[in-house]
Amino acid sequence: MRWTIKPKPDPLLVERLAEELGVETPVATLLVQRGICSFEAAKKFFRPSLKDLHDPYLMKDMNLAVDRIQQAIASGENIMVYGDYDVDGTTSVVLMASYLKTLTANIATYIPDRYTEGYGVSYCGIDFAADNDISLIIALDCGIKAIDKVAYAAEKGIDFIICDHHRPGEHIPEAVAVLDPKREDCEYPYKELCGCGVGFKLIQALNTKRGGAPEVLLPYLDLVATAIGADIVPITGENRILAYHGLNVINVAPRMGFKAILAQVKKDKLTITDVVFIIAPRINAAGRMKHGLHAVNLLTEEDEATAMNFAAEIESFNAERKDTDKAITVEALAQIEDLKEQERYSTVVYHESWHKGVIGIVASRLTETYYRPTLVFTKSGEKLAASARSVKGFDVYNALEACKEHIEQFGGHKYAAGLTLEASEYENFKVKFESVVSETIDRRLLTPEIAVDAEIDLDEITPKFFRILKQFAPFGPGNMSPVFMTQNLSDTGYGKCVGADEAHLKCRVKQRGKEPVFDMIGFGLGEKFETISEKKTFKAVYSLDENEWNGKVSIQLKLKDISE
Repeated sequence: MRWTIKPKPDPLLVERLAEELGVETPVATLLVQRGICSFEAAKKFFRPSLKDLHDPYLMKDMNLAVDRIQQAIASGENIMVYGDYDVDGTTSVVLMASYLKTLTANIATYIPDRYTEGYGVSYCGIDFAADNDISLIIALDCGIKAIDKVAYAAEKGIDFIICDHHRPGEHIPEAVAVLDPKREDCEYPYKELCGCGVGFKLIQALNTKRGGAPEVLLPYLDLVATAIGADIVPITGENRILAYHGLNVINVAPRMGFKAILAQVKKDKLTITDVVFIIAPRINAAGRMKHGLHAVNLLTEEDEATAMNFAAEIESFNAERKDTDKAITVEALAQIEDLKEQERYSTVVYHESWHKGVIGIVASRLTETYYRPTLVFTKSGEKLAASARSVKGFDVYNALEACKEHIEQFGGHKYAAGLTLEASEYENFKVKFESVVSETIDRRLLTPEIAVDAEIDLDEITPKFFRILKQFAPFGPGNMSPVFMTQNLSDTGYGKCVGADEAHLKCRVKQRGKEPVFDMIGFGLGEKFETISEKKTFKAVYSLDENEWNGKVSIQLKLKDISE
């Protein structure tokens, strides 16, 4: 692990903010590091307000999209809401279809089959629309590169509205409207919305046009918050406002589908981390193992008994997904071990029988293990399909663009992408991808980094400090849970390895032998026991957490790494 301590911000700025807010210096330091330098900015940060959402009409083509939907409603046209099979796509479909159903009964939903249709807008979906007299398709979380598909739909008399957040290619599809803040010609002030976020801006614009009260849209924010967490977009600016209020909806008035999922796992108040690790994998499991429509059915269901049945079904999909990705990860790791004598800057593995639904998860696990930009391939029909994952700081989308002569199609983000190619191009692609990565990657990025916000002493960790820190949530990219470094620590004699195979490290620490004393837990750090044994002095990097034991709540240090 590389420990990188963030530069200290301007001390005068920190001092002034601490005074304005009536907080201690460590809190003011963390705020200034996040670009919050005034009382007004801090107020917006700690009390995210829906009033601070941008005007949706600032997004290019928004007026065209709203006018076309209004026209479709007025003339009784059939509208199809189309979305990808992952969390962002399925929540987008639920959001858009649920809202439009309050305005017209003529709404159909469509999620492509991961195995027979693949990612994004499909010819099969367009044919379904044509066969069912549908004249308008609203595509969410996909479509920005569907130039040929949109043209094919136009030939059949079907209009398209695209709501996407992926990077556009050289050309934009000739749809009625293309809503994507990443369009170069779009001046929308916030570029980091997820697909469901772009969908929300469209229903916000429709609601405004129709004179609806803003509060009407509150119940949809649970879906937006879930997509924000699952799609790992920055939790800054507009996303932070949407995630904050969406989490509140999940915790205070969850839709029946969420209630049913949570009944399976017995969890009370959810954080964004819980959304990412509890709700999102279950919604994803439907599209991975069976079909994304199972997730849509669960999230639109209003009858409790039916929702419970759907949730139980999805729970079984998720259990199957876990077993499958575990088995494939073992096989993929074995492949890498066989190649380990070669010095490589990328990881590319392939087996024709690997389950297409879990290769993205396997790619993530391999990236965590070997810390290289990673692609996991499997057979998909006559072609090969892959999921790509990257390491912090390296743009895998750009790397794929540099290999595009070997790729049939690709799309995605800086850290996660998908592609398909002809089987005959696999070896050529593999060589080219390794060459691109080795020529462009900063070698430091091949060692995992822990970004440390500040060095502090244990006596600065007070209940008030922790209480304020909790209000920095929701955490995520762009607003990560603060990480601290403390030196001159020693175990008070309770240090031991715990858990299965003694994989985790547990101890109670003091600094320079003085009070206060804190419990410290390091998951997966059991092998570091030697560093803390016999009351040796060490330094640690950690975040703050709450530990509840026998009804008593205390602050605990959640260890990320330690060294002598």
